[in-house]
Amino acid sequence: MFSSAFKSFTSNITSNYELSKQPSASVGVWNIFEAKKKNTGTRASVFVFERKALDVSSAGGFGAKVSSTSVRKAQDEVVERLKREASSLARLRHPSILQLVEPVEETRSGGLMFATEQVLAPLSAALSQNDRGSSSSYRYEASAKSLKGVEIDELEIQKGLLQIAKGLEFLHDSAKLVHGNLTPDAVFINAKSDWKISGLGFAGPPDNAEGHQTMPQISLSEALYNDTRVPPSVQLNLDYTSPDFVIDANINFSADIFSLGLVLIACYRDPHRSPIETHGNQTTYKKVMGSVSTAPGPQNNYGCSNKLPRELENTLPRILARRPADRMSASEFQESEYFDNILVNTMRFLDGLPAKTAAEKQQFMKGLGRVMPQFPVSALERKILSVLLDELKDRELLSVILQNVFQIVKLVPGRKEVLSTKVLPCLKEIFTTPAKSAERDTSKEAGLVVFLENIQIVSENSSAQQFKEDGLPIVAAAMQSSTHSLVDAALSTLSVILPVLDFTTVKHDLFPVIANVFAKTNSLGIKVRGLEALGVLCGATTGTTSTIDDDFSGGTGSREQAKPNVSSLDKFTMQEKVVPLLKGIKTKEPAVMMAALTVFQQIARAGDIGFLATEVMPILWAFALGPLLDLSQFKAYMNLIQYLTQKIQREQIRKLQELATVNKTDTREKPSISSSSMDLNASQSNGTGAEEDFEKLVLSSKSGQSRDVFAGALTDGQKLVQNPTSYSWQSTSGRTTPAPRLGVTQPQSRSITPDVSISGFPSLQPGSPASAWSQPLQPSGHASPATTPGWTTAQPTQPSSGTIWSQGVTMQQPAPAISNLWNQTLTPQPAQTSARLQATSYLNSSPASTSMTSNNNNVWSTGMGSMSAGSASNNTSFAPMLAPPPHSSSPATAWQSQKVPTPMVPQSNQPQQQSQQKQGLDKYQSLL
Repeated sequence: MFSSAFKSFTSNITSNYELSKQPSASVGVWNIFEAKKKNTGTRASVFVFERKALDVSSAGGFGAKVSSTSVRKAQDEVVERLKREASSLARLRHPSILQLVEPVEETRSGGLMFATEQVLAPLSAALSQNDRGSSSSYRYEASAKSLKGVEIDELEIQKGLLQIAKGLEFLHDSAKLVHGNLTPDAVFINAKSDWKISGLGFAGPPDNAEGHQTMPQISLSEALYNDTRVPPSVQLNLDYTSPDFVIDANINFSADIFSLGLVLIACYRDPHRSPIETHGNQTTYKKVMGSVSTAPGPQNNYGCSNKLPRELENTLPRILARRPADRMSASEFQESEYFDNILVNTMRFLDGLPAKTAAEKQQFMKGLGRVMPQFPVSALERKILSVLLDELKDRELLSVILQNVFQIVKLVPGRKEVLSTKVLPCLKEIFTTPAKSAERDTSKEAGLVVFLENIQIVSENSSAQQFKEDGLPIVAAAMQSSTHSLVDAALSTLSVILPVLDFTTVKHDLFPVIANVFAKTNSLGIKVRGLEALGVLCGATTGTTSTIDDDFSGGTGSREQAKPNVSSLDKFTMQEKVVPLLKGIKTKEPAVMMAALTVFQQIARAGDIGFLATEVMPILWAFALGPLLDLSQFKAYMNLIQYLTQKIQREQIRKLQELATVNKTDTREKPSISSSSMDLNASQSNGTGAEEDFEKLVLSSKSGQSRDVFAGALTDGQKLVQNPTSYSWQSTSGRTTPAPRLGVTQPQSRSITPDVSISGFPSLQPGSPASAWSQPLQPSGHASPATTPGWTTAQPTQPSSGTIWSQGVTMQQPAPAISNLWNQTLTPQPAQTSARLQATSYLNSSPASTSMTSNNNNVWSTGMGSMSAGSASNNTSFAPMLAPPPHSSSPATAWQSQKVPTPMVPQSNQPQQQSQQKQGLDKYQSLL
């Protein structure tokens, strides 16, 4: 019980169709909604009637004059008539009768609902949209959107009236019915711009009809009565009624012809209404028709203010004749002079195209293109195009029909919408559907050729998504064909379709198809065409013929190049997928080799250096040495090889230079003057040890260079003037030692803050006047500033006694080209037969490299060596030998903790000299 109750509230239409939220048009008490079937996507129109539309308040407010019972009874009669109208559409099947797709249903509110083929609007709305200021135009405001693009021109009127005449012929001759209420509201314009007859609520058999009738006869007394209880839109419209009904009370087929004549005049009048205006009053109707001046006829130009077409001069009098016997029949009206022109006859042939023979269809399609420019745009887009698309199922006419289809697309202004909504979905279904048999379908291939010939207009007027979904599958189907000419044509369209496609579609949808065709074909022409397509995919320029020399010969000539394709393949796809395809080429035909060269040019621009060197270069050499290439072709390959060689060389050099710069920056060591862990031997061999630091610190003035011992100790902008230091053993009669100049940059690993308050060092006096050091050292010359003092270890001389000097340092005079630690030559005194010099050496304070302990008084270790005059002239180096320092119980001085190089000074055995030296070192320590 509950299931049956639930079914009563469930509508088959609302369950199977998706309805628009707002009605697209309205006529009378019906609201028309756009609908789409859920499972198939078929477009339809749903007519919805609400019972509240029959309220007398909407009819003019006569509810106070009648009882509610009578109103209810009148409304029930209207509902029954509306049901009969929808049921009549279900029984009558004709191209000129509105097609019913879903039967009438009752709604929960007591209304009605049924679905038909897709319609745009009633004829009354299409006519009234051009009536400015018309009082009835407000009724069709909802149809404004659906009527966009619908033009009611003369050809459209002729075509529509011809279709209505065909529908009336069917009703009169086959169904044996009289329409009875043929008005602009009863004619609907569908999506194909066809005029369809509807509004059969008053339809019935004529008087004296023979045989069994499926519909009851019209009751004229009830039909002609103007009932104020219901709206006028559900009553018989007297403005389009024949005088046979109102005056003669006679029901016959000719009454519909008279109504057809009034509809014809309404199409040409301005405003677009009937020349008879009665406002539903029979008396007014009889008065208008009873007067020659007011009745529509030749004497008053049929109530038209504007001029009617010349072809209607002989037709209208026979349609609007007062007596039924003088009127034309529906079939005679179709053969009248009014329809005798090439355009109308073309439309008529299209309507009867399914019944024509194959030869007639072939001849018609070949001549259609010559008359097509004469048609209005609305007729081309809505009528002719729709008929041609329906006929595409005839495979024998596929190619010639497609030629006319694309010609229409070029002529209509809304070609983008036409392609996306009508043409491409239809062509996709035809060309991508697998064939039932494995036999070659030549008709389908001929249609594909026509499609590829018009691929330019398809790509220009399609969105990327639309072309990807509907256009690209057709192109792919042509590429996969077994016919070489079709594959060649499909590959040639690549430069046209690429701008429409995005990168992902090109890589994943288009490239695999082309690669498969290239790899499997055994045709030389398809091989070459496939290589050209791969070149375009890799970004080869299109629209301009480019040569190898222009790209890689290094010429300076400039030439205009076309822009590369936007959707070219990425570097990974080129290297991992395109190059293996090229490597697998077996033939060495020059055409194939040169086509492959174009692809290699693009890969050379985008590929990695390593890949080009290891993978591409061997293939290029193998192709370049092909036995069939001529001289110019070989040079073209060599140009590319040389270009790649130079490119690889440049990139590799650049990488190595960058790597060297990075390594040099990372591994650069900055020397420190306090490096206490450096071994003495390493210092001597490297020339950057304590001796060099000592030289920079103490004797920079003797080297001839401008050195600054306080570099790094002062802030920017400050200068420290150093007074020259004088010693007692220095010669005063010799040349004056120039004062050192500041400015030599020291390593910045440590800053030294000098005591700038000290103006100079006190002179160090030797402790014994009889000492060998009592005489000042005579400078023998200045060495080159860039020369590093050379130190070589010599064998110690035999000790003469057991003193601590037994393992001293033997100083030998260096060669003239090499300066020693002091940058000067030590000359022995002439009075001495065996001059002995005291050599000093700075010891490293690191425990690992010296034998010093915390008990040392001094950081100086002295040793005596003997140097003969002969040996001094023969030796070329100064070789110090280190002796163990003397032990002392005195604590280490503060100077000993400083890990900085200190100048070497001679040491005397007298205590006075040692104390004086310590005093000088204390001041020297404060300076550092």
